[in-house]
Amino acid sequence: MACDIKRGFISYDKSIQILNDIKLQNKKTKKLFLTDAIGFTLASHIIASSSSPEFPTSAMDGYAVRHEDLALGKLNIIDYNPAGSEISTEVSKSNCIKTFTGSLMPKSSDTLIPIENVTVKDETIIINETVPFGFATRKIGENYTKDEVLIKAGTKISFSEIGVMASLNIVQVEVYVKAIVSIASTGSEILDLGEEQTNNSQIRSSNHLTLESIAKQYGAEVHQKGVVKDDRTSILNLIKSSLENSDIVVTTGGVSVGDYDFVKDIIKDEIGAKVLYQGVNIKPGQHIIIAQKDDKFIVGLPGFAYSSTVTFLLYVLPLIFKFNGADESLVFLDAILEENFPKKTNKTVFTACNINLKDGKYYANFDGKKSGTSAILTNMIGNVALIMQDENSSDVKSGEIVKVLMV
Repeated sequence: MACDIKRGFISYDKSIQILNDIKLQNKKTKKLFLTDAIGFTLASHIIASSSSPEFPTSAMDGYAVRHEDLALGKLNIIDYNPAGSEISTEVSKSNCIKTFTGSLMPKSSDTLIPIENVTVKDETIIINETVPFGFATRKIGENYTKDEVLIKAGTKISFSEIGVMASLNIVQVEVYVKAIVSIASTGSEILDLGEEQTNNSQIRSSNHLTLESIAKQYGAEVHQKGVVKDDRTSILNLIKSSLENSDIVVTTGGVSVGDYDFVKDIIKDEIGAKVLYQGVNIKPGQHIIIAQKDDKFIVGLPGFAYSSTVTFLLYVLPLIFKFNGADESLVFLDAILEENFPKKTNKTVFTACNINLKDGKYYANFDGKKSGTSAILTNMIGNVALIMQDENSSDVKSGEIVKVLMV
């Protein structure tokens, strides 16, 4: 670890703290038709404009009565009260009004006796079974009261929020604009989908498509830039053009120490972005660079498939959450390790594992997972999580608790 610190590498905890401390100055919002807002995040509180219900309301089909009159055993039916109507007839002594589900309770009534509890004979009801005071009567504000904050800003909108807003007659809702992420893979040796291989040194890129899928899964909009050759001008033009219409620009490859690694120099010297950090004491993906220009970000990730996937999860998702406005964060849980797992380096390590829920507890193992370089993306297939071993941790024995990142 000493040699990493000399090179300016920071700890994982420090790198995440720097991201957490970022405050976006001008988060964009827009208004959407109510049902188009599914999956977006509320930009302002939803406040009840009235109580629900506004008046005492019947919760069942039955007869509106004065509770004290139930003791009479027999009541006269003096009117009918269908749902959607508003009658002026009041319930008086020894009388009742037939009332339906959702109808306003007639004046002077305080209780609804259901139809199952009475026998109707001519224009009277015979009470077979009484009910408590206020039975089947929805009180004013049972659902919510006027001026109550019903949905807080920062809530991700789902079907239930849509239903509540519809009940308030909200036609359009203000939401945060989703993060726009531009993604490209760099490297003269890599091929995009459909490109023909012309020599054995060329490899098929999956990074840009894997990362596009993650970004979309977590609610971002993506501008796919494909594969860009290791050419300083091409990479510069990519980043410049992407910054014009994106919030986050993500590249894979070109961030280590090779002769053709242009990305880090372009970010600093030609884009003029502020480098938040370059190099984190993690495995995989130590050669990561994150820079900020106003409220936009450039993230340079490693080129190996597993490395770029893990670092995207760790560093780009928190940025997406910030733009989307939702109260979201990476989900870390405790799991019981089902086999011994040695600590092999003094870095913070993220290792793909199988995760299973049994009897309310999570268990982790490495069945079918391969060991090797950071290029093994197949380790992310299946019901997967990432075991996190802190840089100061030691070997983990079977049966011990480990922290896992759910993905």
